[in-house]
Amino acid sequence: MTDPTNERKIEHIRAIEHDPATDRDGRWFDRILLTHRALPEVALDQIDPSTEFLGKRLSFPLLISSMTGGDHELVRTINTNLAIAAERCGVAMAVGSQRVMFTHPSAEASFALREHAPTTVLIGNVGGVQLNYGFDLDKCQRAVDVLAADALYFHLNPLQEAVQPEGDTDFRGVAEKMGAISRHLSVPVMLKEVGAGLSAADIALGLAQGISHFDVAGSGGTSWSRIEHHRRHDGDEIGLRFQDWGLPTPLALQQAEPFLDRATLIASGGLRDGIDMAKSVILGASLCGMAAPLLQPAMESAEAVVTVIERLRREFITAMFLLGTPDMAALFRNRALIVHER
Repeated sequence: MTDPTNERKIEHIRAIEHDPATDRDGRWFDRILLTHRALPEVALDQIDPSTEFLGKRLSFPLLISSMTGGDHELVRTINTNLAIAAERCGVAMAVGSQRVMFTHPSAEASFALREHAPTTVLIGNVGGVQLNYGFDLDKCQRAVDVLAADALYFHLNPLQEAVQPEGDTDFRGVAEKMGAISRHLSVPVMLKEVGAGLSAADIALGLAQGISHFDVAGSGGTSWSRIEHHRRHDGDEIGLRFQDWGLPTPLALQQAEPFLDRATLIASGGLRDGIDMAKSVILGASLCGMAAPLLQPAMESAEAVVTVIERLRREFITAMFLLGTPDMAALFRNRALIVHER
């Protein structure tokens, strides 16, 4: 029998391939102008972009954001190539939703990535709303164990669920249930949106439950609402109506600033180059997530993914150089580097 959760993963990939407009290309970060230094007083080859996350050293603050997983050759190829590249380049990687491995056990192989990435940060992923639909601590721990993960994302996707024909939309009490899991799981729990942004109220709810890592995952990049539109065959265009719904990532970061004494932020959603990464770090992000620029390369080879990552690293280091910031400490939360916000 065909498993709908497994098939949905391939449908998502095909929608992205066939419709370039699923990337909304909001370019919200272009509205932030930084102070160029003609006398940076640093040497380009001495810039140190490395950072520590979850107790591990990364070469620069890049996270390969959650993409996919399932029992399909293409999915296994994508995840394997991403993991190999993450290890080779010293960057973090998060997997797509692991729910599929509980309905399709053979999908576990697409998440057993530690052999390809023995030392870098790997992050598991389950849907927060699934705690209202049968997910429990044992399943969450199994998701962690299969990946040998350093942390577990609870992704929050009410918009995507609302426009899915088969969406799970009962979000009552989810914050409290995620908090209960976080107190017993073997690794830290992290909250993330999937492209509509975490608000200040969402972060406050998470903090109240003892959760301290938040991926704001704002609008401006891949629209899962538009992707789900392509999966409907009933003429309903609600996915198109809400394709640009949500908080743009820079705004979500700014709204989260009051919590930075207690919260660690990850910026994702619409980041497309190393300059966007530098702006995100200035706004308080400890890590910067990207998925869309890496999907097509991951279908080709690990080497193709490495090429994109190395381009991003060069762009990020060049931005640091032109700002006169020799290391991450000089860049992080240094709002004096912002000369204008439109």
